[in-house]
Amino acid sequence: MRIRATTTADLAAVDALLARSYPKLLKADYPPSVLVTALPIIARAQPKLLACGTYFLVEEDGVVLGVGGWTPDRQDVTLGHIRHVATDDRAVRRGVGRALMAHCCDTARAAGVRRMECWATLTAEQFYQACGFETVGPIDVTLEGGISFPSLRMVRDL
Repeated sequence: MRIRATTTADLAAVDALLARSYPKLLKADYPPSVLVTALPIIARAQPKLLACGTYFLVEEDGVVLGVGGWTPDRQDVTLGHIRHVATDDRAVRRGVGRALMAHCCDTARAAGVRRMECWATLTAEQFYQACGFETVGPIDVTLEGGISFPSLRMVRDL
């Protein structure tokens, strides 16, 4: 497996991964009424995020297995935010997500970040806990168009 920073040239590959994996992975934890409105929004790559330098792609033999990254907080330089993490549903439990989280935490720590926060899907809570995050509590993430997406606020010291 190789981890590298994404560029806007990765847009189609990231879109394909998110569109393929999110519906399958989130299905068990969210009702269809939530997914039908949220998936068209969350299962899309964000060009600005792809170009930020701290959003990464995990690949093996030219196949994208996972994506995700972090961004610094706008006001607190010691806080970082985990962003738009997904693993190919066919590569779950192969260490892709764990390698990606380790890379995110290492690069954030090197940039002076001391604490990470993420707004996890209900599906990902156990994964983030296994990566050292603690659940703070439920939050509703407001997506574009005012759509509410049930999530969990989680934190971890670096």
